[in-house]
Amino acid sequence: MSAVHPTALVYSSAFDAYSYGDDHPFKLHRYGLALELMEAYGLLKLPNARRCDCRPVSDQQILTFHSPAYLARLKEFSASDQPRADFLFGLGDAECPVFKGLYDYAALGAGATLEACRLVAEEGFGAVLSLAGGWHHAHASRASGFCYLNDAVIAINWLLTQGRRVAYLDLDAHHGDGVQEAFYDSDQVLTISLHESGIYFFPGTGFEDETGSDRGQGYTVNLPLLAHTDDPLYMRAFDEVVYPLLAAFNPDIIVAQIGADTFRTDPLTRLEITTHSYAYIMRKLQALKIPWVALGGGGYDLMNTARAWTIAWAAMNGVELPPRLPASFVTKIHERGYPHRMLLDALHWADPHDRLLALDALEKSIAAIRKTVFPVLIGGDLARKL
Repeated sequence: MSAVHPTALVYSSAFDAYSYGDDHPFKLHRYGLALELMEAYGLLKLPNARRCDCRPVSDQQILTFHSPAYLARLKEFSASDQPRADFLFGLGDAECPVFKGLYDYAALGAGATLEACRLVAEEGFGAVLSLAGGWHHAHASRASGFCYLNDAVIAINWLLTQGRRVAYLDLDAHHGDGVQEAFYDSDQVLTISLHESGIYFFPGTGFEDETGSDRGQGYTVNLPLLAHTDDPLYMRAFDEVVYPLLAAFNPDIIVAQIGADTFRTDPLTRLEITTHSYAYIMRKLQALKIPWVALGGGGYDLMNTARAWTIAWAAMNGVELPPRLPASFVTKIHERGYPHRMLLDALHWADPHDRLLALDALEKSIAAIRKTVFPVLIGGDLARKL
């Protein structure tokens, strides 16, 4: 992938019509805030970048992963104004509320990610951001973790029909359990998830011994991080596990879920990274020169998501941004009660006691992955040297 390859940001204004409810932590207006910041930096008028709309995925595409019974119930509930619930399918609880138009909203999100992957696979785009993508908790027959349709799985299934090898990288604070479920026995998709440990954290999965089955043995990689993992530890995890595995697998396309709920001010998580390590990883992904699609994912501090996805979009376009937020944007957000002035945070170190615990856990995880996964993807002799 060279610098001349075009880039695209896929997003539909139709997302603005939907809501999980005023009391739900997932706020859809975070996308608008991110677009405002990108615009303030001039990132929406780059000469080699395109802004693309999208359309919903078809039922046929949804059924490449989701069950017919689940899809039928999702469409049934979507058509009703009345409160409904079916806990067998994970629908209607506080986590995954039911609202009118739910199916249309979820199908549009999956359509955005499918369009992003199509632009890379068919039109030669080098990097594409699906801002409203990243619904990695949706299972074949169950909604979970704010997610109804698994856009990543649907899009990757399409890429597989095009003969592509895919690496799926999940940087969200929560384990990408739905995507792992879909490709656990496949050697055509490498799934790597860095996340807060599931010992006491949703969804309670994603441990080092989950490494795939049958032909997929060694193609599922999980790096559970203890609470209070900070910037230096996060970058070490990426450099010592993710980067060599991506290089060894050498996929045709990388699909990366780049959730911003790993940040230390996120209200739902306990990791302690900042835009410092996030920006580092975005630059490293771009430097691989492998075509990639980024999916927005989680993030419940809205300024964190705005800053993170702006950093990602800039990296995709090879643009280096100044560390301070644009003055015009600062004025706007101060009127809304946001005190932020910086885009790029200083390197953050956690409390020494917490950090030592996180470091010890990280070193054990890296050792386990080198023992079980590296020989499969990298080869025994080289794996022992790393």
